[in-house]
Amino acid sequence: MSTSISMRRVYVWQLPVRLYHWINALCILVLAATGYLIGNPFALQNSAEAYLGYWFGTVRFIHFAFAFLFFFNFVYRIYFGFVGNRFAKWGNFIPHKKEQFAEMLQVLKIDILQTAQAPLKAIGHNSLAGVTYFITFLIFLFQSITGFGMYAAMSNSWFPSLFAWIVPLMGGDAYVRVWHHLMMWFFIIFAMIHVYLVFYHDYVEGRGTISSMGGGWKFIEKERLEKDVTH
Repeated sequence: MSTSISMRRVYVWQLPVRLYHWINALCILVLAATGYLIGNPFALQNSAEAYLGYWFGTVRFIHFAFAFLFFFNFVYRIYFGFVGNRFAKWGNFIPHKKEQFAEMLQVLKIDILQTAQAPLKAIGHNSLAGVTYFITFLIFLFQSITGFGMYAAMSNSWFPSLFAWIVPLMGGDAYVRVWHHLMMWFFIIFAMIHVYLVFYHDYVEGRGTISSMGGGWKFIEKERLEKDVTH
């Protein structure tokens, strides 16, 4: 038996948030691919002069260029967490209310244990997703610091030299490379889970989760919006 639910369109994700999301996704894709090649290069055999076979240098240049884009895109997201709308602010990523912890438990029941089927009340990020994204922000910062720390030894630019301290702190270049490489796999695994959950919630809730990161709009139950306004 089908039921009719009155929905209203709500502008959730502002343009800067959406741009950050897609630029960040592109950067992670390129950085993971080029980073893997840097850590596990393969030999390309040809009869041309050695100076013409500069593919590895090109890979490294692409990695470094996207590292800068990744970092400053992340810095802008930090800034927008203070000036954006209520769905973009840092309070969504750092739980500080009793309701947020209760929602985290509810998300675990729905997404992991699958012992509940009720749709989540969150309009933007649910509390568990927010905490997860905050952890990824910390790893974004770690990857940036370790990446620029390694780059400082081969660059004359002042910016990478700001992070040169991380290499001796972590015990040397080899240790930094290992941790930097391991965190790459974190993002690969995170991306797979993230994409799955986006499709899952879009199908279960029918709120336009997938399209919202394109146009910014979600479809929310009017009853839910009225309760949200009263609180």
